Amino acid sequence: MSEDDERWMRRAIEVARSRGSDPSTSPLGAIVVLDGREIAAERNQTGELPDATAHAEMMAIRRACERLGEMELRGATLYSTLQPCGMCTMASIWSKVRRVVYGAGRNDVHRMYFEARHVDTLSFIEDAYRGDVVIDGGCLREECASLYYPPSADLPPAEQANL
Repeated sequence: MSEDDERWMRRAIEVARSRGSDPSTSPLGAIVVLDGREIAAERNQTGELPDATAHAEMMAIRRACERLGEMELRGATLYSTLQPCGMCTMASIWSKVRRVVYGAGRNDVHRMYFEARHVDTLSFIEDAYRGDVVIDGGCLREECASLYYPPSADLPPAEQANL
């Protein structure tokens, strides 16, 4: 990872914490960067809207497309504090981002943050759609993982959002 990657991931962490950092609220942050400048920065907004599709990555992609007046983000990098889910992965593919950089991976956090069955979305991108999408994980992994419940957290089922 480059110094620029770390700088943008720190910005994504800042966005994730913008409305608090309680791990039960899934404080994800996502940034879209194009030509060295921030085009969009959004946090997870599923509870506030309420909208199941209002993940940080989805919101950042939407805002970036709106600002550019384009539905494609060719050449852009999407930074996310957490490995993108299947929906956000597909949005990355369809919006044609060049690169996805994420912090914490699915094994770094509690299973409640991902679908119950393991869907290897990273291999899906590489195998099914475009060979020009670059995926880099682990950027500031520990800092990003600290936003969420750890894998070993003993949480009551009522507090486990996706299970």
